[in-house]
Amino acid sequence: MDAQGSPYTPGPPSRRGEDTAKGANSLRRTSDRFECWFRRVLLVVLVVGLPMASVSAGLAAYEASMRSVRVQAAERHQVTARLTSAVKGSDWAKRPAQVRWTDADGTARTGSALVKPGTSKGAAVRVWVDRAGNVVTAPATTLNATASGWLIGGMTAFGVAAGSYAAREGMRRVLDRRRYAQWDAEWDLVEPRWSARFRR
Repeated sequence: MDAQGSPYTPGPPSRRGEDTAKGANSLRRTSDRFECWFRRVLLVVLVVGLPMASVSAGLAAYEASMRSVRVQAAERHQVTARLTSAVKGSDWAKRPAQVRWTDADGTARTGSALVKPGTSKGAAVRVWVDRAGNVVTAPATTLNATASGWLIGGMTAFGVAAGSYAAREGMRRVLDRRRYAQWDAEWDLVEPRWSARFRR
């Protein structure tokens, strides 16, 4: 059978080559093109936005923590106090106990501090106090600020990645619902004509 009797005559090779080079596909729907572009946008968000967001959030958390470190370091100081009673017990967990110390101005103060069990009455312990003379926890350190920055930065990176994944999956489900609805509508039009051929 020669080419002249063939019912199919292909278009010019150059035109078909151009379509292939441009990525044209007659079977691609508008929703397919939208999905492709949406995925590209999400890829840009992940490649560019994720590092920027995580670094910015981490640095902001670090700076905020460092301000707290500086404030606490300025407001708190250590003093040597004496236990007013022995701390009973043999485990490793610290227990609250009454301590007494004298301020720089000579004022005698008392408070409650965590002390190791088994410490005898009158033993010297180091406690942190604020400007008002109240027993407080040790001030935060630069290590705490660094850990806070890394934690917030990591959580932000995870949030951006999870948000991008959720957006991609949500978009895909919405488009799939629309595609299925279009297929159902098209099948409702085609099916009577298609099945009529078998009822002859």
